Amino acid sequence: MHDPLSWISDELSVLDERGLARTRRSVTPLADAWCELSGKRLRNFATNDYLNLAHDPRLIKADRSVAASAGCGARASALVAGRTGWHTRLETKLAQFEHQEAAILFPTGYAANSGTISAIVSRGDVVFSDRLNHASLIDGCRLSRAETRVYPHGDLAALQRELKAASQARRRLIVTDAVFSMDADLAPLVELCDLAERHESMLLIDEAHATGVFGEKGRGVAELKGIEERGAIRVGTLSKAVGAMGGFVAGPQKLIDWLWNRARTQMFSTALPPAVCAAAAEGIEIIQREPWRRERLLTLSDRLRSQLQDRGVESVPQSVGPIVPVVLNSARAAIATAECLERAGFLVGAIRPPTVPEGTSRLRITLTCGHREEDVDELAGALAAALRKAG
Repeated sequence: MHDPLSWISDELSVLDERGLARTRRSVTPLADAWCELSGKRLRNFATNDYLNLAHDPRLIKADRSVAASAGCGARASALVAGRTGWHTRLETKLAQFEHQEAAILFPTGYAANSGTISAIVSRGDVVFSDRLNHASLIDGCRLSRAETRVYPHGDLAALQRELKAASQARRRLIVTDAVFSMDADLAPLVELCDLAERHESMLLIDEAHATGVFGEKGRGVAELKGIEERGAIRVGTLSKAVGAMGGFVAGPQKLIDWLWNRARTQMFSTALPPAVCAAAAEGIEIIQREPWRRERLLTLSDRLRSQLQDRGVESVPQSVGPIVPVVLNSARAAIATAECLERAGFLVGAIRPPTVPEGTSRLRITLTCGHREEDVDELAGALAAALRKAG
């Protein structure tokens, strides 16, 4: 019998030969940045739960309380019948937290990025995207059907040339991560705002890895860089530092009204469960009440970079915050080093193409404020030993 999917086996073999095949494993997350994998307890340095809130009893209590009355699912899209008082409460809280007129929820951060971009630009428009932007931004550009011009990472001169060349376009949109998730460097938001204003362009900033982490009040890199009042469209996630699930956009009321009417990933997706909204609202409250969490997180992040430097690990690029990349170039080297760390009691992500460009495979170490100083020091020692053994 003809198998129309027979080609897949050959393609999977090619991935395996190149060290790029992914396998599925079940990890049990535990409290305070621990996890269990294949019956072994590991310190989890592969989590984006930066503020250690996903297992916080207050979020769990909020989730359980609302689930007991509202049930497990939202039952419909927000547009039809899925938007509850818990959704309204969370959107209001997010708007207040972000110092914006309004906010709108999406089922994921991915949906927030792809849906927002495709709602505000289309054929006849031009989008300018940093080469290292997250896949959700890239896919949003593709879905929009606008002309997409990719500029080299952080190259403001190249971006300015592209903006000038597109001066006759109906609309122009610059899209950027605030924190680039694989390199952990910050976007030059002040300069991007300057260019957007000079060339009458919109600017969309994805604060996924920055919300709760950067800025005096935890609002992200826009707050850190002092550009919150300069009109950028701000996208965030509830799935990382907030400790829950979902994405959101905060901005002027007219923008939120437009997304309510035009963002397909919001209109045609079942709404977030009300219980998740309650947990996320509690997470936002904790971010505001407990700044020590991000202060400790950044202190631990600096400690790890210092420990790696002291141990002679030279493959750590300039970065800030809780994401610490260790570039190993070879996909197989990244896998082997991650496996070595796993045997030593640490779970660390091995990142390979297409997530990162060819030749830049790496370990992606992520910290939370739930880690201890001794965890950081022991990880640095284990990584240095693994690299010495491999080299």
